[in-house]
Amino acid sequence: MYIKLENINKTFGNFKASNNVNIEIEKGKLVALLGPSGSGKTTILRMLAGLEHQDSGDIYIDGKLVNGIPVQDRGIGFVFQSYALFPYLNVYDNIAYGMKIRKKTKDEIDSKVEELLELVGLKGLGKRFPDQLSGGQRQRVAFARALATEPQVLLLDEPFAAIDAKVRKDLRRWLKEMIEKLGITSIFVTHDQDEAVEVADELIITNEGKVEQIGTPVDIYRNPKTAFVAQFIGDSVILEDYEYEKLKGFTRQEGAPKAAIRPEFVNVIHSSGNKEQSSAYMPGKIVHTEFRGNSMELTIEYEGIELKAAHQIDDFQAKKGDDILFKVTRLYAFDDDNAYTLINEILKDNPEMYYI
Repeated sequence: MYIKLENINKTFGNFKASNNVNIEIEKGKLVALLGPSGSGKTTILRMLAGLEHQDSGDIYIDGKLVNGIPVQDRGIGFVFQSYALFPYLNVYDNIAYGMKIRKKTKDEIDSKVEELLELVGLKGLGKRFPDQLSGGQRQRVAFARALATEPQVLLLDEPFAAIDAKVRKDLRRWLKEMIEKLGITSIFVTHDQDEAVEVADELIITNEGKVEQIGTPVDIYRNPKTAFVAQFIGDSVILEDYEYEKLKGFTRQEGAPKAAIRPEFVNVIHSSGNKEQSSAYMPGKIVHTEFRGNSMELTIEYEGIELKAAHQIDDFQAKKGDDILFKVTRLYAFDDDNAYTLINEILKDNPEMYYI
């Protein structure tokens, strides 16, 4: 593995920021550290960079133990949330700053800055100052500056947080393309699930200083392994009662008293509509609707519980107060520690009828 963290612990006063963290990252991967505020993700990033030092444990980069190696000698490029550009330096000098510190020649600096300006799509803007740039352009300058010293690893701390939604989406796509083109091992911190899933090759889910799960976005989304991940990923409703008497097709997982159900696991048809697989359907009433652009999110009331359903607007027009039929295709049952994927037993013989 190119990056390896072994048994990392870090405490700030009484706060355990990293609790026996173990992570392995392959070379060239773009990895997201995803978790709620205070989960320890930024601490991991800063320890990798050498900006913080672990209380115990070892950090390896390209097989080399870097515990005692200072920041400037770790081969790390760092992109901060706030850009951290020098306001009194123009774009050229901001990008060139690290190379000047390393005593590169003027010709080397000129060549590299021009190369990076073209790479990040800012050719011809070298003489502008940060306050003359948009937020997206500033973040591209920060990215270019981090790459100027040809680091082994690129670290990004909430790189899109200070940018408006439309530009942020464009930058996500741009960043992924740039990382793939350069082949540089990169780790970015985010609390935005959409951002992590869209950009990263692999997710590391953190919570209360621990690593909850590591895997591809698809694997983690479809197969959460812990109670935290089952509830954190997606937009789930948590139920206490999910066995057959309450939801058709499900038997309580032994020792797992609760379940998380995502909107995409709830299929809705009109009460007068097609009733194929009718034994899996249950009667409900729409108590709230929310337009999502290409779909509606429906809140359904059924025997004292409320579920959310993702409803395609072309299927039928759904409105508050409508009586409908719905089925739950799958759910995640969980105990205090582990999560279990349960498929609706009625639908197992008809795999085309449920969401996999």
